[in-house]
Amino acid sequence: MMEAALYEKTVSNGVRCRLCRHNCKIEDGKRGFCGVRENKGGTLFSLVYDKVISANVDPIEKKPFFHFAPGSKSFSIATMGCNFRCTFCQNYSISQPPHETGEISGVAYTPEQIVSMALEADCQSIAYTYTEPTIFYELARDTMILAKKAGLLNVFVTNGYMSREMLDDARGLIDGANVDLKAFNDNFYTRYCQARLKGVIDSLKYIKEIGIWLEVTTLLIPSLNDDASEVKAMAAFIKDELGKETPWHVSRFFPRYKELDLPPTDAATLRKVRQVGLDAGLYYVYTGNLPWEQLEKTYCPGCSYMLIDRAGYLIQKYAIKDGRCPKCGYEIEGVKL
Repeated sequence: MMEAALYEKTVSNGVRCRLCRHNCKIEDGKRGFCGVRENKGGTLFSLVYDKVISANVDPIEKKPFFHFAPGSKSFSIATMGCNFRCTFCQNYSISQPPHETGEISGVAYTPEQIVSMALEADCQSIAYTYTEPTIFYELARDTMILAKKAGLLNVFVTNGYMSREMLDDARGLIDGANVDLKAFNDNFYTRYCQARLKGVIDSLKYIKEIGIWLEVTTLLIPSLNDDASEVKAMAAFIKDELGKETPWHVSRFFPRYKELDLPPTDAATLRKVRQVGLDAGLYYVYTGNLPWEQLEKTYCPGCSYMLIDRAGYLIQKYAIKDGRCPKCGYEIEGVKL
């Protein structure tokens, strides 16, 4: 257990957490919405600082990041808990127990050990992923500080519901963020995630503003967030507000958790949505969870030359030279390309 970051004390031993957009007011002896931050006598504690539930070496493309150190390995960690309650959660077995049953389990890895394991595995970055990294920010922050000193990059795979205060606190530590833009209507967020779209939109804009490399992922769920007008509006938002160079990953849904009656996303739908993004003016739109498809390649926005040929998480061809297209010289957007 460790005292939490970013909270303020209130009356009668109460506290208000400032870590995410929920801004939970937590009474003495109670936990916040995430289930992993508890008020003990007027002091807020993180219950997951020393409880890593998952630690693996992954290709950076699995996060997914396609324009962030392509072809490199990322040491990926998570704790239990989440500040969303998504009914379609793909990792519900580790994200939801803290608020459903109160269960919090994991292994006591220190930030020093995590960085050491990343270096030993020849990783170029540490990814804070699988569950929502905002809720284990204290562990992530201490690890990111050491990772930077060791020459490692840091990436967040996030729902984007962190507060601006958290992003300000993490300036210079987070190098890249892949944000799940789960839908483009507030009713979806309130009904299926118990959150609000406005907070995610603000975080996306602020992440871009403060210079963190940004990629966006949308899990396309049949009948829930695949309306044509909504998808078109989402693509326009990414292009107009985040930049046409922002990669957009449109991923296939598979029935999980409480949404078992819905079918997997049809491949043709994903292709159509990808084209919507391209027609909106986005340079880089990729399909996800379709390993047999040919739509995960990176093409030059300047001359359409194929720069990166991917097969699943593997790179079969990498033609970028000194950050530029070898054919036309266009500078390809991203980190350490």
